[in-house]
Amino acid sequence: MNVKSKEAIAAVTEDGRLVDIGEEEKVKNYLSFADEAGREIYWHSTSHIMAQAVKRLFPEAKLAIGPAIEEGFYYDFDIPRPLTDEDLEEIEKEMRKIIQEDLPFRRKEVSKEEAQKIFAERGETYKVEILEEIEESKVTLYEQGEFLDLCRGPHVPSTGYIKAFKLLSVSGAYWRGREDNPMLQRIYGISFDSEEKLQEFLKRREEAKRRDHRRLGRELDLFSLHEEGPGFPFFHPRGMVVINALLDLWRREHLKRGYQEVKTPMILERALWEQSGHWEHYRDNMYFTKIDDRDFAIKPMNCPGGILIFKSQLHSYRELPLRWAELGLVHRHELSGVLHGLMRVRCFTQDDAHIFMEPHQVKQEIIGVIELADYFYRLFDFTYEVELSTRPENSMGSDEMWDLATRSLEEALRELEVDYRVNPGEGAFYGPKIDFHLRDCLGRRWQCGTIQLDFAMPEKFDLYYIGEDGNRHRPVMLHRTVLGSIERFLGILIEQFAGAFPLWLAPVQVVILPIAERHIDYAREIKDVIFSEEIRVEINDENATLGAKIRKAEVEKVPYLAIIGDREMENRTLSIRKRKKGDIGSFTLDELLKNLKREIEEKVVD
Repeated sequence: MNVKSKEAIAAVTEDGRLVDIGEEEKVKNYLSFADEAGREIYWHSTSHIMAQAVKRLFPEAKLAIGPAIEEGFYYDFDIPRPLTDEDLEEIEKEMRKIIQEDLPFRRKEVSKEEAQKIFAERGETYKVEILEEIEESKVTLYEQGEFLDLCRGPHVPSTGYIKAFKLLSVSGAYWRGREDNPMLQRIYGISFDSEEKLQEFLKRREEAKRRDHRRLGRELDLFSLHEEGPGFPFFHPRGMVVINALLDLWRREHLKRGYQEVKTPMILERALWEQSGHWEHYRDNMYFTKIDDRDFAIKPMNCPGGILIFKSQLHSYRELPLRWAELGLVHRHELSGVLHGLMRVRCFTQDDAHIFMEPHQVKQEIIGVIELADYFYRLFDFTYEVELSTRPENSMGSDEMWDLATRSLEEALRELEVDYRVNPGEGAFYGPKIDFHLRDCLGRRWQCGTIQLDFAMPEKFDLYYIGEDGNRHRPVMLHRTVLGSIERFLGILIEQFAGAFPLWLAPVQVVILPIAERHIDYAREIKDVIFSEEIRVEINDENATLGAKIRKAEVEKVPYLAIIGDREMENRTLSIRKRKKGDIGSFTLDELLKNLKREIEEKVVD
């Protein structure tokens, strides 16, 4: 929005700073709710309104933090008693009053010492703790009415700018995410610039609940989660069928593209992780053990193992690029509060690969990975967005390495004409990266694939190959995943398809339903033939009505039902019902097999 209008909620200055309307000088443009940055400001402003309402209703409550998140906002509070759904309703009522009061958001800059005194007098111990860690001598506060908060801003001009909102849930959250800190209460909410958008969001939210992979995982007997192994999922036979079907395709597609599969150990010596840099940058997320009085670590990543394979023999430039893929089981110590079904776990299988190459091969190898990722995402009808993450503060390697690595990634994206945005400072500690964020059928965003270019680890491990000139040369290393975590990708697929997997992925592809006991022998004959064609088939020969058998198969989301009665047995045919379409007619077994094979081969997504 280049011109200020009634939809403007903040301004962008010519030097790129976000500022409050009224504070702007030399404005480049104005932001509205339609802008991503505008939505973040809108949501963060609503979190302040919610905090003000909480303080009015619970004066003893202490404020922690209240940021905007990817979709909506939350605020953490220290309140003496657990909040209920009825409390959320009362907080919403008070928020509506504050919005009607149309209180202006006022920004003021004070010294750090003055801010500490203000919040100490108010008993806001969490704000005082935050201030202790701020290095700047000046900080900004925002007030609306009697409410005051520590905040950088900007905010919407007044509380009256918020048109529609909803508080969604309350949950526990440890202060600063540490289990040895106090447990706070986190209230989640969402807001929009129109009631219509809010209702559309709430409808999507209800649909997301229906698709929740944790519920469907139980109902479809795919996986389970147990207190005996928190964050470590258990996969049942049907879940393994889906995973193996997915990995069979993964292996075929990698083989076509010149990858070779490797496998590295789950436990490696601590010294290796110190050499790789993981010890310095990642040890808080690692598990450790001792073997023969030596320190070992359970791998959180696969790359050091791949490096050891490379070092095990001398390589010539004629072999490069070496594309080594690994379905590697890794373990990462996640706090219990962030565990979430298959989406956030403590052990998972990465569809990893490490490519060792000559510098002149870098761009073409990146292009190859992007094209492979595109193949898989389009296969499941995902759209996706691409981010280029640049050098973080805690990085290793020279400026020259980082500049060359970042430039190589950018050139590959431009050659393929891929739209991308830059994510400053969010690269891996050893190199910049490209991340793929999928959009599912509900518009939700999932980070899956990644491409990380690495000039640093080959240096650290003294990797080399013999070049055409007979001398030693340093290879470039590329780390990449396509699906990311297999467990997480399965969770995404369950929700994408609401458990109704396409035929090629379905745990059971065909269920044969004999109407009466006299039809069972023919059903078994049919099953044997279908099974011999490597199609996953079952018979439901329970003593139940046909209607009950059909309903059971529909609940289990089986793609095809083959019904056998007197007529079918006499004509050597099958009456076929297809998921979502109902009865589609009578088929001979050969006709059915031909159709099934075609749909499986073409990877049809219905």
